[in-house]
Amino acid sequence: MHTVVVGTSGTTAQDVIAVARGNARVELSPEALAALARAREIVDALAAKPEPVYGVSTGFGALASRHISTELRAQLQRNIVRSHAAGMGAPVEREVVRALMFLRLKTVASGHTGVRPQVAQTMADVLNAGITPVVHEYGSLGCSGDLAPLSHCALTLMGEGDAEGPDGIVRPAGELLAAHGIEPVELREKEGLALLNGTDGMLGMLIMALADLDKLYKSADITAALSLEALLGTEKVLAPELHAIRPHPGQAAAAANMLAVLKGSGLTGHYQQDEAPRVQDAYSVRCAPQVAGAGRDTMAHARLVAERELASAVDNPVVLPDGRVESNGNFHGAPVAYVLDFLAIAAADLGSIAERRTDRLLDKNRSHGLPPFLADDAGVDSGLMIAQYTQAALVSELKRLAVPASADSIPSSAMQEDHVSMGWSAARKLRTAVGNLNRIIAVELYAATRAIELREGLTPAPASRAAIEALRAAGVQGPGPDRFLAPDLEATDAFVREGGLLAAVEAVTGPLA
Repeated sequence: MHTVVVGTSGTTAQDVIAVARGNARVELSPEALAALARAREIVDALAAKPEPVYGVSTGFGALASRHISTELRAQLQRNIVRSHAAGMGAPVEREVVRALMFLRLKTVASGHTGVRPQVAQTMADVLNAGITPVVHEYGSLGCSGDLAPLSHCALTLMGEGDAEGPDGIVRPAGELLAAHGIEPVELREKEGLALLNGTDGMLGMLIMALADLDKLYKSADITAALSLEALLGTEKVLAPELHAIRPHPGQAAAAANMLAVLKGSGLTGHYQQDEAPRVQDAYSVRCAPQVAGAGRDTMAHARLVAERELASAVDNPVVLPDGRVESNGNFHGAPVAYVLDFLAIAAADLGSIAERRTDRLLDKNRSHGLPPFLADDAGVDSGLMIAQYTQAALVSELKRLAVPASADSIPSSAMQEDHVSMGWSAARKLRTAVGNLNRIIAVELYAATRAIELREGLTPAPASRAAIEALRAAGVQGPGPDRFLAPDLEATDAFVREGGLLAAVEAVTGPLA
């Protein structure tokens, strides 16, 4: 099994995905264990002093003014976890919780939190045992980080609350720890706060969304190219010299991808010779690289933010190399929340332009010779009429999901925490948006492949043929009389999501950008 070693200098997006989705084993490096021990010595020294230190010998948030006596500090740390584990709603996905736990361990291992080495080791042991705390949909305001979700994870380390075992069955966390030989932790000064004060949930969801969107943007370039072919459009608008004079890198990449897919096509270039000649194609066809390119460039910015956050130690207070323990605001989720919202906007626009191409394929007045709704016997058959309805409903939902969560704020903690990021909410809606975008692209693929097959006497590009053949091999039927469409659409959705479309095309074109 792949092993991810956690050191003091952060981690990578690939490691997050390996742990969250691939169940990679987690180990702490000797460097991290030494840094944990050094920082703990600082915290223990401060705890022994009579002066109050936030997070070490005081209450939290609006209750930070109370100095906590030595005999009550272990109870304080237990209580903060129990009281903050106040989430409600459905459990979130296993991969999200694993990313959440791994990213908190990343910050703990930095040596800036003051957590004991044995607590960090227990975090790794829980991940390696496949134990997943039950974390609920609602509870985080994105400040101070993902408090409620992380508290549910910390509760599991204490042997309390519920968790899902590697068999997928939810049991009391104490039973699961015992079954895997893991001793529950007894939290000491600073540790409860350190386990729940970070941007880990929203960052984990950002990293996984970026991985999914990278595949989806390439898939959207493919379906845009297939629609261009099916509409007998021109590939001349994809020429590199046209995109060089407006040098957005994402735009150039999208145009190059479409050109690679269309290489050798016998369908392109008929836009001036068919029954409804055009001087140029519609925006949804001609401007596909500009829209997909803008989304790609938005992803590049989001990736930069994620990389910076992966290199960060997010906690409050933090232990600095010179021995100071200082309060700070690094737990505020604004940097992550903004890009989560930006990506939802880009996803909505990409879905919208894909739906417009699909609608064009189905409209006999704009499809340049294709049968109405790509039906076998229009009137008797409805063809893909309602498949487009489904796609349109998904686009409408994407537009609602594009409304930014990070533009909102709501005060909490008796006005101590009076401006919050709502980053967790931004991440949750982006996950929904990514799933819907996949379905929208799948409907365009379903329509475009059928339309190409209906262009009798014209030969599609080799890459297009490979996509059609792979889709048919996946059990998705081609043109013909009306049939139960939902299974075909579901299979097409899986074909796109699992990478079948991208693999089939790249086998012909080579890697797409």
